[in-house]
Amino acid sequence: MSKEIYYRLTQEGKDYLEKGLPEKTLVEFLNNNPKKSIKIEKAIAHVKNFSIGLKWAMDKGWIDRDHDEIFLVKMPVDIHEQKALERIAKNESVDDKLLETLLQRKLVEKAVIGDVDKLIGKEITNLTSELLKTGIWKQVKFKSYNVEITGKKIYTGKRQPYNQFLKQVRQKLVELGFEEMAGPLIETEFWNFDSLYQPQNHPARDWTQTYQLKYPKFGSINKKIAENVKKAHEKGIAGSSGWGYRWDPRKAMQLMPRAHGTALSARTLADKPKIPGKYFAMVRCFRPDIIDATHGVEFNQTEGIVLDESLNFKHLLGILKMFAIEIAGAEKVKFLPDYYPFTEISCQLSALHPNLGWIEFGGSGIFREELTNPLGVDVPVLAWGIGIDRLAMFKLNLQDIRHLFSQNLEWLRNQKVM
Repeated sequence: MSKEIYYRLTQEGKDYLEKGLPEKTLVEFLNNNPKKSIKIEKAIAHVKNFSIGLKWAMDKGWIDRDHDEIFLVKMPVDIHEQKALERIAKNESVDDKLLETLLQRKLVEKAVIGDVDKLIGKEITNLTSELLKTGIWKQVKFKSYNVEITGKKIYTGKRQPYNQFLKQVRQKLVELGFEEMAGPLIETEFWNFDSLYQPQNHPARDWTQTYQLKYPKFGSINKKIAENVKKAHEKGIAGSSGWGYRWDPRKAMQLMPRAHGTALSARTLADKPKIPGKYFAMVRCFRPDIIDATHGVEFNQTEGIVLDESLNFKHLLGILKMFAIEIAGAEKVKFLPDYYPFTEISCQLSALHPNLGWIEFGGSGIFREELTNPLGVDVPVLAWGIGIDRLAMFKLNLQDIRHLFSQNLEWLRNQKVM
């Protein structure tokens, strides 16, 4: 033989072999009913594949129908199709007429055995169903396998490594009870600087330190909050003497791509936050800078605030240390005194990179009352802003921050799923 045709059960045929043909199930259900009849609606609820069973049982004269009721005419002595399924499953021959019926009902399908006889005595790699069916597997030689050899790598789809890291940090913060803040990518200087008690003549607001929008140039600000901020800047509040200059609302209305995520913290404080409460943001920020291994002109920043009457500076240091060690995997961290216009006391977090040495991750502190009071908050607020890109450098063992967006296919493929 060069080719051989045989028949095998379809999945539906296998199901009926195991559970019985629908017409068999239906007549048995009727036979067990004392009246030998039943409403169609009730039969549908008890007999699987009722419509199929009804069609074949009526064709065979086993049952009849009167409007919405069916009744048993005769109980079959033998159900030939059921036995035919059993024979085919055992690779035994069946009557041609029965076989044609089963093919019509799609309970059996035709299959072709290829030139398997030509494989006798040869070495082959794969065991196929045709070899098993014909028994020729006993007359072939199977190629031996070296189970210690490295198999072929399969590169499945996965998240970009940096994107995956950001997702994990976000999930970690949510698990710690932080709620995520949201805000516009294009901000007014009011939320980016003024509301944070940063004076309008501060060097960080110079065009060399921030970007500005050329068109549209101005946005709107909340007049009531702006009056409170103006008072804090010009005359001071909460025992402060302010910055002692004339605050310009027009400058505060200028639009800019946000320079830091702290703008979202200010917005959240002005929007009646929960007390106690914990909030975070993971946002894209923009600053003019010299691009090198640890700096970029756009970057992600993870920003957070914690509000409660009982908080102190040690709580803040604990949060920052958790970030560097538990999330980024840094082995050594240190805190250095620092200055920010909107926090007092303030500190900088740095961690030791195995190749680049000590790297600054971000700044932190306790928001000044000159910031919180104008926004309607009168409890201590811990604040931190972390360069999440630099944290990712630790986690992914990178030497250059630009490699976070690498198009190196080999590096992307070989990164472990975190």
